[in-house]
Amino acid sequence: MKQQKKHIIEPMFYITGKFDMPFLLLTLALLGIGLIMLFSASHAYAWYYDNNSYEYIFKQLIFAVVGVAAIIIASFLNYPILKKYAWLLYIVSLGMMLVCYVMPSRGGAHRWIVFPGGFQFQPSEIAKFAVIVLFAHLMTKYADKMDDIRVGTMWFLVLYGIMAVVLVLQPHLSATLLIGGIAIVMMFVGGSKLRHIFMIGIIGLAAIVLIILIVPSLRERFTHVGVRMEYWLHPFDNNDAGSYQTRQSLLAIGSGGFLGVGLGDSRQKHLYLPEVQNDFVFSIVCEELGFVGASIIIILFAMLVWRGYTIAIKARDRFGSLIATGITTQLGLQVLLNIAVVTNSVPNTGISLPFFSYGGTALLIIMGQMGIVLSVSRQSMYEKE
Repeated sequence: MKQQKKHIIEPMFYITGKFDMPFLLLTLALLGIGLIMLFSASHAYAWYYDNNSYEYIFKQLIFAVVGVAAIIIASFLNYPILKKYAWLLYIVSLGMMLVCYVMPSRGGAHRWIVFPGGFQFQPSEIAKFAVIVLFAHLMTKYADKMDDIRVGTMWFLVLYGIMAVVLVLQPHLSATLLIGGIAIVMMFVGGSKLRHIFMIGIIGLAAIVLIILIVPSLRERFTHVGVRMEYWLHPFDNNDAGSYQTRQSLLAIGSGGFLGVGLGDSRQKHLYLPEVQNDFVFSIVCEELGFVGASIIIILFAMLVWRGYTIAIKARDRFGSLIATGITTQLGLQVLLNIAVVTNSVPNTGISLPFFSYGGTALLIIMGQMGIVLSVSRQSMYEKE
């Protein structure tokens, strides 16, 4: 007689185990500092345009409270259950990004889904997490085939490529680069051979460039890339509006000096620097807190990333390790890209700073992801220590 396989039902929540306190405290510390700096950066803008200095901080505080609840709830989630929803999450996030194309454009971009009442969010925030979960699931399932070029490299680059095409056409270059970075790091950690990654990656990139050059409509859409490169290389050589934000950001950073002008005393936030509550909040951090304050915040982010990778190393299983690696990589790369943009180290791509930039949905998602990393730590080797 054939022995029937027993189906083990995974519980949704894992109750035992302790919080990784350093990771939790670093997250809450950055959240608290981020809220203070968001209020400082946004109150003048909010007063001028909304006649209410507390417009942004009040909404962000609500999402922060819900986010703290989300991190606690997610920390009790039995993370292996995410495997069951990996494909669904990927397909749904892809579908939501396609819905963006029928939504009103904002600054010539279709990145947002807008609901009645003015609420809006970027599906790319969910797409980041979807790619992490799906890659972790497939890399666990095909662990013994990751050195095969078709299974361990081509398959994953195709999945990323599908997502990248949708993002590039929005256009949303920063999310495309960020998810690409996450994919490469996870593939490397998961066992893909580097030579396979670079070989197929270069072929794919060349194919995309060729398609853009051949198709006139796509070529016109990407003419702004060359203009942005010019603004990046020579921000002070012209008075065009396109380089205005970068110039004001650099002036804010330079004005901060070593110790800063003082918390709340920024001059650039008084309608000189656009998007102070979003992508360029770190410029105000540098102006008000100076090199010392900005360095402390960067160190806190670095410690959080280090702790996240430590949790990944000590995870109880391959799936948990890859989930923690992907989320930590996302956080680290997003911080790196944002700071690189506001300091003009890379062209302006428009990317938020986790815990600092205004955006309730993005804050909730990143807090939930931090909770999942805590879940990995609670079910890891730390239990036995």
